[in-house]
Amino acid sequence: MRRLLIRPGALGDFIVSLPALEALRADYTEVWTAAAHVPLIRFADRVRAISSTGLDLLELGQASPALESELAAFDSIVSWYGSSRLEFREAVAGLPFQFFPALPDGGEINATQFYALQAESLGVRVVRRTPRLEIPRLPSMPYAVIHPFSGSTKKNWPLDRYVELASQLDLPAAFTAGPEESLPSGMAARRFDNLWDLATWLGNAAYYIGNDSGPTHLAAAVGTPTLAIFGPSDPRVWAPPGARVVRAIAAGDWPTVADVLAALVELRRCNEENSSLDRSAAG
Repeated sequence: MRRLLIRPGALGDFIVSLPALEALRADYTEVWTAAAHVPLIRFADRVRAISSTGLDLLELGQASPALESELAAFDSIVSWYGSSRLEFREAVAGLPFQFFPALPDGGEINATQFYALQAESLGVRVVRRTPRLEIPRLPSMPYAVIHPFSGSTKKNWPLDRYVELASQLDLPAAFTAGPEESLPSGMAARRFDNLWDLATWLGNAAYYIGNDSGPTHLAAAVGTPTLAIFGPSDPRVWAPPGARVVRAIAAGDWPTVADVLAALVELRRCNEENSSLDRSAAG
C-alpha cells in the first residue's frame, strides 16, 4: 500500500500526533508537513513541506495536473489538512482522502490519545502512545534549558518569574528562543534554525522547563526530564505524556516560583525512579 499522511499545524500539535503518524506507516509512506517539521520525520520513505507541493491551489482550481496525478497514485491519503474546509474536500472528492479533525474539540482526553484513536479507527494499532524521537545520545550535560515562550502570550508564565527561577536552580540555566521570540536586552538565548538540532540539544540537557509550547513537547519527546508550567490551557489535554514529565499547576492562577521549585523536586524524583528502572531493564 502507498499511503500519504498530510499533517499541518504548529510544533506541539505535530509532536503529539507522532505516535498516530508512525502507526499509519504502510509499504510506502510519504509525509507532507510544515517545512520546519521535515527534519523530525525519520520513519517515512519521503517527507515534503506542504508549502512546496501546491496543495493549497487545489481548492482554487489552480493545481497542476502533475499534483493531481501524484495524489491519485496513493492508495490512502490521511489528511488533517483541509478537514474543516468544504471547498478543499470537494476539490479532492475523487481521491482516496480520509479526513480527521486537526485539533481536539472539547473533552478531557489527552491530545496524544485523541490522535491515536483517530489512527486506530483506520484499523491500525498504536502500540506506543507516547511521542518519542531518538536523537544522538551524549552524557547529560550540566545545564537546564528554559524556554519562556509559547504560541500565545496567554500561555506564558511571567518572564520575571523565569528569571527568578533561573537564579535558584542547581545548574546553569540556558534560555532558548525561536526566531520571532525576544528576550530583554542583555539576556542571551540559544537559537536553532533546524528543529533536529534543537531536539538534539534538548535531549542532552539535564532537564527542561517551559510553558505549554512546542519546544516543551519536543523536550519530552526526546526523553529529557520536562517540567511543563500550565496556566489557562488544560493540562489534561495538552500536557506532554511521559514518565519523565511533571506539570506545575495552580488553581485559578499561575504557579509561584516556589510551586515550580517544588515541582522540580518531584521531577528529579520521577527521573531517578525511571532511570533505576531503565538500568534494571538493561541489566
